[in-house]
Amino acid sequence: MKFKSLLVAVALVLTVIDIPASSAATAKLTMSVKQTPSASEALITFYGTLSPAKSGVNVYIYIKSATSWSQTRFKGKTTKAGTWKIEALATALDAQVHYRASAVVSGKKLYSPTRTITIKQVAQVSEADPALIITAMGPGGRIHGADISRWQHPNDKAIDFVKMYEAGIRFVMIKASDTREEADQLSLKYLVMDHSAAQAAGIYTGFYHYAILPDVSDREGIVRDASAQAQKAIWRLATIGGYTQRDLPYALDLENKCVRISSSGACQKYATRSAVTLWATTFLRLLKEKTGKVPLLYSYSSFLESSMNRSAELAQYPLWLSQFAIDPFDPVNQPGLKASGCYVHSWTGANCDSRWTMWQYSSCGVAPKYGVPGSRLDLNVFRGSARAFLDLVQGSWTPEVVDLMPINESSTLTVNRLSASTTNKFVTFNVTVARPDLTPVVTGSIKLTFDSMNAPSNKPIQSVLRETSGAWTLALRNIPAGTYTGKIVFTDVSATHAESFAPVAFTVLQGPTPSPTPSSTKKAVIKPSGDGCTKQIKN
Repeated sequence: MKFKSLLVAVALVLTVIDIPASSAATAKLTMSVKQTPSASEALITFYGTLSPAKSGVNVYIYIKSATSWSQTRFKGKTTKAGTWKIEALATALDAQVHYRASAVVSGKKLYSPTRTITIKQVAQVSEADPALIITAMGPGGRIHGADISRWQHPNDKAIDFVKMYEAGIRFVMIKASDTREEADQLSLKYLVMDHSAAQAAGIYTGFYHYAILPDVSDREGIVRDASAQAQKAIWRLATIGGYTQRDLPYALDLENKCVRISSSGACQKYATRSAVTLWATTFLRLLKEKTGKVPLLYSYSSFLESSMNRSAELAQYPLWLSQFAIDPFDPVNQPGLKASGCYVHSWTGANCDSRWTMWQYSSCGVAPKYGVPGSRLDLNVFRGSARAFLDLVQGSWTPEVVDLMPINESSTLTVNRLSASTTNKFVTFNVTVARPDLTPVVTGSIKLTFDSMNAPSNKPIQSVLRETSGAWTLALRNIPAGTYTGKIVFTDVSATHAESFAPVAFTVLQGPTPSPTPSSTKKAVIKPSGDGCTKQIKN
């Protein structure tokens, strides 16, 4: 890996100024500084966030000498998510140094809190080789990794990635996007917290998108939804500045083929094999074409066998395979094998083995051991050598302006169908929302707002069922008899797409009054909760 040679020394100070105490009242700049493990000279990583997020803002690093602050030559820019990162090689060693960051927002200069670091000497090698620091400290002599999401941030607690690195973790896959809106916004929140912090600690980072498949069966509809979800992943990657030289590829997390759930939570409809396969190949192909980096597919063997067709195109994507309760400390053990016979899928090898690249071997890692709040952590190993690992890292992608997620892009909402009859039945609306090019919106949701003049006295319960990207069925219940007017409103909390709406009017007639449900005197039987880690590796 080739890093830009930058010197962190007082001798390279460009200008000397006194930093005033004032700062922009409505903006906040944070900064952390870490000495990042390196195979050559001491590498220092400065990183932080600007909030509210704003892209393209210059961030400068200052160093304190005696009683004055001096601007160094180190400069970076914020991403659309507000994150920024600057890497520099240090020449001043074994000395305590004070740094802070500065930026100008809306004509006002603001500063981060001061951070102090003592730069340590690193072992010198004849040639800078990133493979030298990708040590295989995992079970079975493999490169060790983890995967994280909001569940590793209870009460918004931060992960100590330095402790994670010291415990032997060399890569971490971060949940970056999700089909579901609320889960997607949480993914972005913790991606911003974790991405630069993990890299600064010396850990390589990858990403994954949790997919919910669409409730459509036609080929065009399946492709349209896969394309929209791939666009969400691409936009998310662009939001943090694209792929860096420490990033592994994006992964598609595909482990659920249920496309319709009943009110009780049971699955009413599953996607067909051909639909799952078409959706996955479309998503992965678009991600590869746009970013130039081959994405991974995450799943488990029985899903690959029972829910997807064999495909030579799918087989070109590295497989991240999940299988617990197999001891990875035995170097001959591997996932993807049946007790007898073969799992037959796109990655089945000639000897019934699965051609996996990453193996998620436990969801019961001892989280505090790795600096993670809570009790459990997903753990993984990489199959190959450090050189093979770096092959996955090869290739970077820097988004252009056209690749960035739009801001308040206009949208058009259409109510395709309305159904209203009696009080004992649902009032339903089938709604689609499109972008200016008539493709479906990628984020957002819908709701009904009543006109104040005839709004029901009670608050009807609204349920939104996503059919596919940009298409929903809105169902309302507990609406009294009467005639109502209002509008179906599309909103997007991410501000990617602008709000749009369409007026609606409907009449609900009085239906039969349901008989009261007799109360039960039978006591509920409380079943003891099972231990999901009983047979798993607690590493």
